[in-house]
Amino acid sequence: MATVDVQTIPALPKANFKPIIQTSLAPKKSAHGATVFDPMVHLNYRAPENKVMMEDLDFSKDTGISPIAVSEPFTLFTEECIQRFREEVLSEEVQKNCAVESNIAACQVRGYAAKYAPFIYDAWNHPEVLAIVSKIAGIELIPQMDLEIGHTNISVKSEKDTRAELAAVEEQRKSYAADEGIAGCPWEDDKPILGWHNDSYPFVCITMLSDCTNMIGGETAMRTGTGGVMKVRGPQMGCAVVMQGRYITHQALRALGAQERITMVTSFRPKSPHYRDDVCLATVRGISNLSDLYHEFSEYRLEMLEERIRHQLKKLRGAHNAGKKTDTKQIKDFLVEQMEFLKRTDEELVLDELVVKGHQPIRDIPNAVSSSIEESTPKKKARME
Repeated sequence: MATVDVQTIPALPKANFKPIIQTSLAPKKSAHGATVFDPMVHLNYRAPENKVMMEDLDFSKDTGISPIAVSEPFTLFTEECIQRFREEVLSEEVQKNCAVESNIAACQVRGYAAKYAPFIYDAWNHPEVLAIVSKIAGIELIPQMDLEIGHTNISVKSEKDTRAELAAVEEQRKSYAADEGIAGCPWEDDKPILGWHNDSYPFVCITMLSDCTNMIGGETAMRTGTGGVMKVRGPQMGCAVVMQGRYITHQALRALGAQERITMVTSFRPKSPHYRDDVCLATVRGISNLSDLYHEFSEYRLEMLEERIRHQLKKLRGAHNAGKKTDTKQIKDFLVEQMEFLKRTDEELVLDELVVKGHQPIRDIPNAVSSSIEESTPKKKARME
């Protein structure tokens, strides 16, 4: 049985973003009269100028399920689309029913899209959006589960605190210029808003829903296979980043000078059931409705198993009908893989009473790859034939 690190969760300050919603999120009627997601109206895609490969991070290209590690920020949605996203995710109904807090975040909103946010749900399920994310990731992807569509992290500061940050940064810039940089770059804040971690799911698309005009920092830092650090700049409003976050240990660095930072994270998995599935629910159990999480997780895993068995049965029958000798070793290898698949599925279904509500495990010691990845990643190629 899987174990859970039980610990006391410290009290968290309540998120206070109501004034921003009142002043900047008054409902708007679409300029084009669109009431559903329309790629002609709501997509503004410009391909990323560059992608970081797994080999660029000193990993082998088959460490994950794709040779692509992370994209540079790229324009994805129009301003109108982002406004619609904000209206839905910050609606009173969503905030009342789907906002959660944890030991590492004062406000996260998740599990709302299918029920309360039809526009967001349709956007991330639209074939053109899926085609874009898949092309960047280098593998055909679909949303991980309905529960993981549009997970949103909300961080808000007062106007006074924001002005003070910008003033402090400007003062530090002057000091930096005066000592010719001997003291380093103090305004480049390397303090994380979230410690080193691996995502639960293979790929994520992180979309910025806030105006980042005055924001300083906010990069994503990634650990390389040799223990170094590489940073990727954060996206601007309407822009996104695609990252293979399950296989890359990373952290989000603090952003200075921005009154709000609202990021939407949608998780993806391969469409084909024949790729390995190294999902680890540790980071989402404590902030999820367990009944919904376990239902959707069990459903897609059993569907994968069903498709794999159908495929194997077709191969078995085809070989026999063609007069070929039964490949005993191949069948046994297949059965071992599926038994391991079922074992991992069972381990992720931690009993409800053992899950600590509001707890999200993070690691303070930056390893290249987490132990959970090492344990769950088969020592073989990603695609299972």
